[in-house]
Amino acid sequence: MTGAPLPETMRAVVLTGFGGFERLEYRPDWPVPVPGPGEVLIRVGGAGVNNTDINTRIGWYSKAVEGSTAEGGASGFAEAEGEGWSGTPFTFPRIQGIDAAGTVMAVGPGVDSSRIGQRVLVEPAWPKTDGTCDFFGSERDGAFAEYTVAPAVHAHAIDCALSDLELASFPCAYSTAENLLHRSRVAAGERVLVTGASGGVGSAAVQLAHRRGAQVTALAGISKHAAVRALGAQEVLDRHAPLELDAYDAVIDVVGGAGFGSLLQALRPGGRYATSGAIAGPIVELDLRTLYLKDLTLYGCTVLDDGVFANLVGYIERGEVKPAVCATFPLEKIEAAQRVFLEKRHVGKIVLVP
Repeated sequence: MTGAPLPETMRAVVLTGFGGFERLEYRPDWPVPVPGPGEVLIRVGGAGVNNTDINTRIGWYSKAVEGSTAEGGASGFAEAEGEGWSGTPFTFPRIQGIDAAGTVMAVGPGVDSSRIGQRVLVEPAWPKTDGTCDFFGSERDGAFAEYTVAPAVHAHAIDCALSDLELASFPCAYSTAENLLHRSRVAAGERVLVTGASGGVGSAAVQLAHRRGAQVTALAGISKHAAVRALGAQEVLDRHAPLELDAYDAVIDVVGGAGFGSLLQALRPGGRYATSGAIAGPIVELDLRTLYLKDLTLYGCTVLDDGVFANLVGYIERGEVKPAVCATFPLEKIEAAQRVFLEKRHVGKIVLVP
């Protein structure tokens, strides 16, 4: 390892098993990781809070679970059987946190020492040669700590005036949103419907669809309409409002649940539906006649397409998207941060300060 002398221990939040908040253990004495070949050691300056962190903690990715994130957010799901994002068995203990912004402090073998001192954003998903993928904070330890390790190729250098706390709002939510828009081929002039528009991915999708020149209709609670409109939505509807039929070229959905069928009805013939989440519940009812008679295309979006994260870094550096940080908490207050997150009264991102 090349770099300045570092402490042997660090502060970290360690997930000890599936379940409630009691499974999040704050440790002031966790070993500082050592970067291996092709890796960098990062001092974490900010770590965003995401649905996936909570979904992993409560065991929501298990196929045995049918409830919503909110239903298990505090106590977990007793029926969870052990899968993570990738469907492979999850191992404990694990440092979660899929969002990281910080500074490279040391490099492992094979990494140029000139990277030491670089500010970086960590790409959240790391494809492997066997076709599977490691997810930062899931299959690999993540950002809920003072230091973390990541492959150098997935630690993207970034040059801008934003703080680490602001930068930490981007990696998971904005790359997910950009991937949804990229894969569903959203273009200038198209009408796009965004669900969950006050949350991390939803608010990012509003900004990024607006950046593409799309006409954005957003669904959000009434109290959040002004904030969502300020992100670039031309129209904001209550999340329970009836939707215009055959009106939209694309739907960007992170909600799922009982409203799924109405989203497909709102698409024009030939429309595209893209999803990366299901906070209202993963089990939906699909009328296949709607799918095939309207010639619709459905996209599931998790692993980022090539170039998506690098493009996002460029958008940030050029000021084409703005951070939407609504609250910060110290690392040891992670339970309070996740409780606020689960209340869904906020617009934008909640960030932890390691």
